[in-house]
Amino acid sequence: MSLRSLSRAAYYAVMVVLAVPFVFPTLWMIGASFKSNQAIFAEPLGLLPSRVDWANYAQVFRDYPFAAQYLNSVYIAVIVTLATLLLGALAGYGFARLNFPGRDLMFIACLSAMMLPSEAVSIPQFALFKAAGLVNTHAPVILLQIFGGTGALAVFLLRQHFLTVPRELDEAALIDGLGRWGIFWHVMLPLARPALVAVGIFAFLNSWNDYFNPLIYLNSGERFTLPLGLQGFTDPLGGIFWNLTLAASTLATLPLLLAFLVAQRHFVESLTSSGLKG
Repeated sequence: MSLRSLSRAAYYAVMVVLAVPFVFPTLWMIGASFKSNQAIFAEPLGLLPSRVDWANYAQVFRDYPFAAQYLNSVYIAVIVTLATLLLGALAGYGFARLNFPGRDLMFIACLSAMMLPSEAVSIPQFALFKAAGLVNTHAPVILLQIFGGTGALAVFLLRQHFLTVPRELDEAALIDGLGRWGIFWHVMLPLARPALVAVGIFAFLNSWNDYFNPLIYLNSGERFTLPLGLQGFTDPLGGIFWNLTLAASTLATLPLLLAFLVAQRHFVESLTSSGLKG
């Protein structure tokens, strides 16, 4: 075996060892989701079930409002992602390309939404939504993602991307007769596809995994999102049905894995190309 082959084999061996802490919990969760509660504790580190039993998956839909909670998470995440992409692209383009009084100050104020911990502003936010009669609705969960840290991160990433686009493209488009809206729609947005994919993944991920805001604003099981719903697989004495919790967790993880696998190339491209041009 040549030295190059040995080096490659050693490289893959190290990568496999380093991947174990990340991959093992996911594989264990999937394997345990097919076991009974007793079988999980009888063999805690076992990856493979003795037999594949779909009863846990059927039970989470039959005995709990899991389907409604799943649908809640899906439609909230889709709305948050689309709105974040639209508003983030418009704001990012404006901060990167347009000159108006107070632009830099407004950009810093926008970034403050990303820097402030959500717990610090939760009380006045709750008072506002309660006065508006929006408690126990999905409106606060959606709006606090779009106009909170997720939206601010989208504005920041897209502004950084638009700063990297040569201004000569704007000038050429203006000579060809395009206005600001036409430049944004026909020139800038197609060039921003990798950044938009990355922002979309961040927005979907943050909304899908949001536990804090639904915990504060939702108090009805049918209105819960998945992070809240996962804590509901208990018996009357508070004991946790781990087999049902793991089956539900596996189902809750699937959209995230699918989204990342489909868009991973654009995601990596955006993170490496957006840079930190100020």
